[in-house]
Amino acid sequence: MVVTQENVAVNGSRRLSPQEIADTLRERIRTGDLKAGDRLPTQAELAEEFGVERGAVRQALRALQEDGLLSNVSKGSPPRIAERLPVTDQPQPTMVGLAPRLVEAFSAPHVRIDVVCHTAETLMVALSEPVRLIHEGRIHPESVDVRILLPSRDINLAFPVPVEALDDNPVHQRWLDMRNAQGHVLRHNLQALRSTHGIDARVRFRALPFTPPVKLYLLNGEEALMGYYVLTRREEPYESQTLDMYDALGSASLLFSFLKQAAQRDAVFVEQSQKWFDGLWDTITTDLTLS
Repeated sequence: MVVTQENVAVNGSRRLSPQEIADTLRERIRTGDLKAGDRLPTQAELAEEFGVERGAVRQALRALQEDGLLSNVSKGSPPRIAERLPVTDQPQPTMVGLAPRLVEAFSAPHVRIDVVCHTAETLMVALSEPVRLIHEGRIHPESVDVRILLPSRDINLAFPVPVEALDDNPVHQRWLDMRNAQGHVLRHNLQALRSTHGIDARVRFRALPFTPPVKLYLLNGEEALMGYYVLTRREEPYESQTLDMYDALGSASLLFSFLKQAAQRDAVFVEQSQKWFDGLWDTITTDLTLS
């Protein structure tokens, strides 16, 4: 490395570069000296430790954030070591891939989650992980705002549908029972954080006038996770009968991740997905009451 005037301290010793500071912190994360969920020291403390100006610390933290190693990077508080699985080139099933991304999203002080889905089953299960970490005191969001778009009970769903037409439609009733029960559990688990941890938690639902062919999760306006509902024929016991239907297993849908900070194409996808969601929320959707 070439030592320039900017890299020389007042006493003549060489001053660490932002890249070297980032490499040092990266090694502490790799070896476990800094663990997932831990807060870093303040910028002032890091500047004193490394004998540099705060600007060099900020550049180092920015490099770690771009590598996905930090979350909650803001001026208000020191960032945390990100609690997330390493990003791979391969998409993962929703039930596997969603929980660690939600944990990272919940590491921010103000959490905003927007979701389009067929039922809230997978989201309900995946949210149990950040809720657990909140109860353990490992993450501490100040507010949580979750908006969920679900199909209306009054439309003819594209799926699930019975393979053969029936006079009544127990397949629709089964879906409706699941939609409502899972929504109640999800809302209760999040809103309970208000009384247990003083978190300003809000969960809202609106009804879509169509069946969404894909599921979409928007996390803090920074990441979009999208998966296709793949239909298959399957049988499912319901009350005193076995339903033969065309349906999709949402938990098995592969999630494709688009990070706003990753590339221009990803950034545009995240921005347009948010606009699409907001447009639906503000226009053709209606209030949804979970019966």
